[in-house]
Amino acid sequence: MHTDWRCDGCGPVPPLHVAQHIGPEVMAAVVAQVLHGPARVPLWCLWPLVPGWTVTGVGWAGDERTGVRATALACSGPAPLGGGPADLVLVAEEPGVGLGSRFAGILGPDPGPVLAAALTDSGAHAKIKVAGHPTPLWSVGSAPDRSAYAGEAMGVWLWLVAWPPSAGYLLAEDVTLRDLTVWLPPELVFGAPCPYLHGAA
Repeated sequence: MHTDWRCDGCGPVPPLHVAQHIGPEVMAAVVAQVLHGPARVPLWCLWPLVPGWTVTGVGWAGDERTGVRATALACSGPAPLGGGPADLVLVAEEPGVGLGSRFAGILGPDPGPVLAAALTDSGAHAKIKVAGHPTPLWSVGSAPDRSAYAGEAMGVWLWLVAWPPSAGYLLAEDVTLRDLTVWLPPELVFGAPCPYLHGAA
């Protein structure tokens, strides 16, 4: 007998919670949940939002004992190269959680081994600003229907997973991430739920 949440393939895992709807009240409640526990994991959001993009979902991994160990926020909007809609999921997670890997569609709980190989091959594949600091990101491979980048910010892993793969070109723009647990902009615009955050990844 044990009290851990368990995955048949991975062993003990923190449970994933995804809000069924998104709006100001839901976002405020999730921020309060993140701040309530002993862990300190950021909740990243594109801010300012890229023109035409909206916040389309939020989730977190953890339970009452451990607190929130990972967060995920989805944004959706027009694909940067045209050709229809695009979705982006931003994940912040402590080592060993595996939420970013799940969305990226790759094996292993952390991007460390892939990043180690990427660091020896070339410089960063993208650079964005995170909480006011320039932050490098590396392409870490992914399932063929998406692109995935990973790095580190505020002492935890940072993942950006985009659908379709060409939506990764969004990172070529002037992208800035803000931690919503520090400041929740009242101007956030919300849209229909992102299918990838709700189990279609």
